[in-house]
Amino acid sequence: MAEQHEVLIVGAGFSGLGMAIRLRQMGVTDFVILDRGNDLGGTWRDNSYPGAACDVPSNLYSYSFALNPNWSRTFPSQSEIWDYMRQCVDRFDVADDVRPNHAVDQATWDDAAREWNVTVEGGAVFRAPVLIWATGSLSEPSIPAFPGLEQFRGKVFHSAQWEHGFDLTGKRVCVVGTGASAIQFIPQIQPVVSQLYLHQRTAPWVFPRRDKPVRIWKQLLYRRFPVLQRAIRLRIYVTFEFLLAIFIGDSKRLKRTVRATSLGHLRKQVSDEALREKLTPHFEPGCKRLLLSDDYYPSLTQPNVEVIDSPVASFTAHEVIDERGEARPVDVVIMGTGFEAAEPPYAHHIVGRAGQRLSEVWKTNGVEAYAGSTVAGFPNLFMMIGPNATLAHNSMIYMIESHINYIASAVAFLRKPGVGTVEVKPSVQHRFNERLQAKLEHSVWVEGGCGSWYLDHRGRNTTLWPDHTWKFRRLTRRFQPGQYDVGGAPATVA
Repeated sequence: MAEQHEVLIVGAGFSGLGMAIRLRQMGVTDFVILDRGNDLGGTWRDNSYPGAACDVPSNLYSYSFALNPNWSRTFPSQSEIWDYMRQCVDRFDVADDVRPNHAVDQATWDDAAREWNVTVEGGAVFRAPVLIWATGSLSEPSIPAFPGLEQFRGKVFHSAQWEHGFDLTGKRVCVVGTGASAIQFIPQIQPVVSQLYLHQRTAPWVFPRRDKPVRIWKQLLYRRFPVLQRAIRLRIYVTFEFLLAIFIGDSKRLKRTVRATSLGHLRKQVSDEALREKLTPHFEPGCKRLLLSDDYYPSLTQPNVEVIDSPVASFTAHEVIDERGEARPVDVVIMGTGFEAAEPPYAHHIVGRAGQRLSEVWKTNGVEAYAGSTVAGFPNLFMMIGPNATLAHNSMIYMIESHINYIASAVAFLRKPGVGTVEVKPSVQHRFNERLQAKLEHSVWVEGGCGSWYLDHRGRNTTLWPDHTWKFRRLTRRFQPGQYDVGGAPATVA
């Protein structure tokens, strides 16, 4: 027997929880949040590796409607962000709406009933006219298919699936990847392992983090005068918006400053010329994600660390072999290899009108949506932080709240008498993505001389929003029915 609701939300991270809070505030109470994990939190539940923290200042990394005056540091840790999310769930009374351990197996559109039929692992079925997919782009770990990896007899795990019960003390550890996760956990594990081999395909651009505790008096001021915290939040937001010129545009002066800051940071922290050369990036800043750390470089100068500027080629039962053919015995392999973002695996689970699977549609036409949220052929499906809605220069919470506004407006429209479905017009979706890709063609992500997780197998950037965030907010300010084919409510049987 299917469980019937007005709205189904998939994902209990910042997107899904924020959407649930807004629905409840607008009087929509018949919804559930399905999540595959054993608790809420999404990315901040899963990424609990040592040193996990946000690279956006804490005052900007929170819902605008629920500022947190109690952040303990300039940049919040994973545990503190997770605690904040739990506090929001309790404060806005949506805890009972979360269904943990409900991994969606398939979501299928029923055209006759004009609703989504969602089956979870284990067989339970949920039905609702509206489906909000809020799993985001950083939910499926990417593990390269290295030859011989399945024969490796040591321990292997991804940073987003950290084995906390496994003791790394005295182990020979191979770290694959030098992205945002790796530069955070490497300084934490380096002191305890006997040997750390860091296999680096390309050196990242790393900048000073300058993290520090938030003083008690400042927390007290934030509690007493919330407007002060909002002013500081606005200042950070505006500062980050100026960084867009690194990625889009021709601000040579800013790009020179960015390059000089990073290379100066490297020179200050790494005195060995040979190691410094290995750690010097040879692509444009911003082509890959810009990283923040004060302890990554110092950890790599320690005697038990070897930086190998030759990517992993294969594995044997006890060794890792690089592309130069050199083999090194290791006990543990930690994948800091990021996520499947450019071609999201979740698309395989969504089946729209006429039985078309979203993954097949995207395979044929390319990964795209209108406003990062809706796709032609998939009525009443709203993605949060879908294609080209991720950021490289500001807080994702701002983008999430933009989608919350948009989808809440769409749900309100769907509640009008006689309205049953909305489906973005193919022409609207096509024009939107033509303009978007034209802007991306002249970005550092395409012209910057690197490969990154931003790009799909065709070399198209399907992940990032290439403009100011306030323009995305303007785009998603309210649902516009004229851009959609609107269908009537299903016929009822007397």
